[in-house]
Amino acid sequence: MENLKIKLVVLWVFLAVSVSVGMVLMFMMPGVIEEIMAGELEGMLISEGYLLVLALFWLIPFTMAFLSLTLKDSANRWANIIVGIAWAGLGILACGRLLIQGQLTLALLEVSRTVVAALIVRYAWKWPKKEA
Repeated sequence: MENLKIKLVVLWVFLAVSVSVGMVLMFMMPGVIEEIMAGELEGMLISEGYLLVLALFWLIPFTMAFLSLTLKDSANRWANIIVGIAWAGLGILACGRLLIQGQLTLALLEVSRTVVAALIVRYAWKWPKKEA
């Protein structure tokens, strides 16, 4: 069981780190720094709410990494399944948007995140039953 929990933790940490990598790569794209200095990012006004949403893309995976080690088995399984499905769904939408925009590097990163989220769901779905 501990081996499965460690796998889940590593996958969640991978997601959080890949979000950081994505932000760094996005900052390197032409015109992004100027856009941020003008108070916008991806055509949206940078507000407290926008920053909160961005922060959640780091906080959720790190929180799930911690919870994957501490929750009881049933709650752990369902939390990983639900949050993993949500993350994969958002990843599919984001990947489509990035491909339409022609941002292939960020799309590749998003595909890897979606695959990792799918692995989280798979591992959680196959959670071993307790022996009686």
